[in-house]
Amino acid sequence: MSEHRQGSQAAVSARQVKVSQSPTETAEWGRRLAPLLQPGDVIALRGELGTGKTTFVQGLARGLGITRPVTSPTFILINEYPSQPRLYHVDCYRIAEAAEAWTIGLDELIDDDGVCVIEWADRVAPLLPAERLEVVLTWTGPQTRRIEIVGYGPRPAALVRSLNED
Repeated sequence: MSEHRQGSQAAVSARQVKVSQSPTETAEWGRRLAPLLQPGDVIALRGELGTGKTTFVQGLARGLGITRPVTSPTFILINEYPSQPRLYHVDCYRIAEAAEAWTIGLDELIDDDGVCVIEWADRVAPLLPAERLEVVLTWTGPQTRRIEIVGYGPRPAALVRSLNED
């Protein structure tokens, strides 16, 4: 899924919307996605501050067998976690413009053989590969969130459909 076409976007092939009643449920959606991932997969996370992007990544990390604490790399920008496949957790909150992401090596992480999860992906949208998963988290209440998972391209769409089978 890591075919990188700067600024391009594959057609939406699959979409599903879930409602999370708690942070635990938000993490559970990440955990459920984890065993479906393969090297080269890219997940773009979008949502307001506090909607659960990092919580989703924490669940995904647990699903990949990562036991150490998973925190948002807001100040260091990238956390790397050994797992199978390797997990790259990128936080673009402090990135002012997409071109700045090249200086931290985002293109190399996207084209790497790990899974690259990008928080605040809207800030680097022109750099995202055409084929990717997008996870959009939206407030619906104090503890509840709307989680929209969109697959752009054949493989990401298959991942979305696989989540529906659970």
